[in-house]
Amino acid sequence: MSIDLDRPYSVSAAQVAAFRRDGFIRLKNVFNAEELAHYGEEITRLTIALNTQTLPLEERSTYDKAFLQIMNLWEHGGLAREFVFGKRLAQIATDLLGTRGVRLYHDQALYKEPGGGITPAHADQYYWPLETDRTITAWVPLQAVPQEMGPLAFFAGSQEVEFGRDLGISDESERAITEDMERHGFRLFDAPFDLGEISFHLGWTFHRAGPNRTDRPRSVMTIIYMDRDMRLKAPTNHMQQADWERWCPGAAVGEVIDTPNNPVLFERTA
Repeated sequence: MSIDLDRPYSVSAAQVAAFRRDGFIRLKNVFNAEELAHYGEEITRLTIALNTQTLPLEERSTYDKAFLQIMNLWEHGGLAREFVFGKRLAQIATDLLGTRGVRLYHDQALYKEPGGGITPAHADQYYWPLETDRTITAWVPLQAVPQEMGPLAFFAGSQEVEFGRDLGISDESERAITEDMERHGFRLFDAPFDLGEISFHLGWTFHRAGPNRTDRPRSVMTIIYMDRDMRLKAPTNHMQQADWERWCPGAAVGEVIDTPNNPVLFERTA
């Protein structure tokens, strides 16, 4: 089997325009079944091996019921590193952001267990000490995601809304953000994912996911990219302080985040 994660994926001008309007986009056939199976087996193995959550679902917080979350699988080398460092996703991220290139912020596996709860409405960039909004997450399901498995859902056009940016993932964020989105008429795009279909969303795009009502885990790998010229900002909450120390060690406030943990993964040559 020949697998090339550096193979380009064509993104049209219309798709870029839709992404910039809506704050997210879903793209078909970014990966084929063989690629997902090849890398998914190792991502699953690492997620199970590195998981430290032992409480039964009914005893967990809303956040911990949402998914098992394992960070920076790339640091373990092998197939996980190969997947995260592949240029195909990084090239798409660069095209959508309209930047000269992208760096790695970090990766994370998100496994919503059978019976797992909702992922409350939130915007990711609440957690990130990053100076601009030029951040983007690739959400890569390792299998098809039917409605009953809890596909990622986006409030289209919400990336410009400031209300809710100070709320982490919680029951309160689900209530307050959903109410605000509905009050302003932002459409929730909530549909199943086909095998090989993935999504990209901006750091300030509000999103959520339903519960997993199936008897199988919803297995997802995510990669968070940032503008190659992204600078570190002074943290405004304790989560951003923790992110600085964990994902950008050695970076200085006001300077480009150019550390061994944040390599450039794709760069335009012209």
